[in-house]
Amino acid sequence: MTHGAPLASELANAARIVARIAQGKSLAEEFGRSGGLGAAGARAALIDLTHGTLRRYGRVQALVRELSQRGTANGLVEALLWCALYALESKRYGDHTVVDQAVKACAALEQWAAKGYVNALLRRFLRERAALELQLAADDVARYQHPQWWIDLLRVAYPDAWQGILDAGNGHPPMCLRVNARRAAVDEYSAQLAAESLVAHRVGPMALLLERPMPIERLPGFDAGMVSVQDLGAQRAAGALDLRPGQRVLDACAAPGGKSAHILEHANVRLTAVDIDEARASRIGVNLERLGLHAEIRVGDAAEPRAWWDGEPYDRILADVPCSASGVVRRHPDVKWLRRARDVAGYAARARAILAALWPLLAPGGKLLYATCSVFPQENAELVEAFLAGVPGARRIAPADGVPGQWLPDAEHDGFFYALIEKQL
Repeated sequence: MTHGAPLASELANAARIVARIAQGKSLAEEFGRSGGLGAAGARAALIDLTHGTLRRYGRVQALVRELSQRGTANGLVEALLWCALYALESKRYGDHTVVDQAVKACAALEQWAAKGYVNALLRRFLRERAALELQLAADDVARYQHPQWWIDLLRVAYPDAWQGILDAGNGHPPMCLRVNARRAAVDEYSAQLAAESLVAHRVGPMALLLERPMPIERLPGFDAGMVSVQDLGAQRAAGALDLRPGQRVLDACAAPGGKSAHILEHANVRLTAVDIDEARASRIGVNLERLGLHAEIRVGDAAEPRAWWDGEPYDRILADVPCSASGVVRRHPDVKWLRRARDVAGYAARARAILAALWPLLAPGGKLLYATCSVFPQENAELVEAFLAGVPGARRIAPADGVPGQWLPDAEHDGFFYALIEKQL
């Protein structure tokens, strides 16, 4: 790996961010607060150290507990140790380089007194690695690198697949492209990638999966609106909605606009995009403009449509509700450590409120697509089944794309859930 700064500086910067995550801050907010983060190489190294550490958070925490002989260090020193342990296990750096640079990072963090402690703990890890593996083998959180409550929920819900879901959550996410059907054919765009020596294969109607992730600015035709980055699972929404030209369509909880854009690329419809967050809603228009698309964008709460609905029913509604994000944690590795077990019920309650509020906006004979990026049944199948049982005239039908509702994360896509509900005439 090429670095834009000495490893000591990168470790110090990563430790600052990870320490704030441990205090309950979000990774996205911390990166936003950090601004440009310097040169591209430094940014790439910082992303690797922070995201890699958080993907292995349960493990590196357990290692520090096992190795520490003087009790808990302060939060900044602990975060430095977590990042250094990840760096050692990543094999991107030499062992002695990591130890030396972690000690130097203590000075950058103004933790001079911790130099000896950091040096001793990391050297002990290198000496006792095999024994430590045996000690951690019985620790679910260290082994599977998810909170215990999360592991337990998945064990019950997916007795034959829970380990695969956890493994996927600890991996690196795939980079999938969505070709703008209004500006290019998939084969045409694939040829442009090949001309740039970029390898991709087709995985969906308008989807290409890159062999290796890359900066979006290097994608041919990105600025010209030929292509967007969107997970294959998220691309299911437009195809599952059974869209027809001229339909009036609502995308609720729409920001930053990826699914809105795909809907408009997919069919000539009249789209309204609504989001509760004004700053995020502003991104919808920016994204649509790059792609040469247009929608009516409104700021409002999907659970309170009286404040923004004009009274005309919609033929199709996409209810892409807030959720635990348990299907996309490899993209947001802080999420699994920021969430609490009680949050799942909280997200389900919010989703129920949105679904109940949007249902009256759907025209008779119309279809509503309930969507989450979760793998927890409490937010998905259980919630939809309860809604159907309590609402006359609501009938679940097969999505138009013919794919089962629950997608579990794998090498090609993240975890998503879709349920298409028809309002009977």
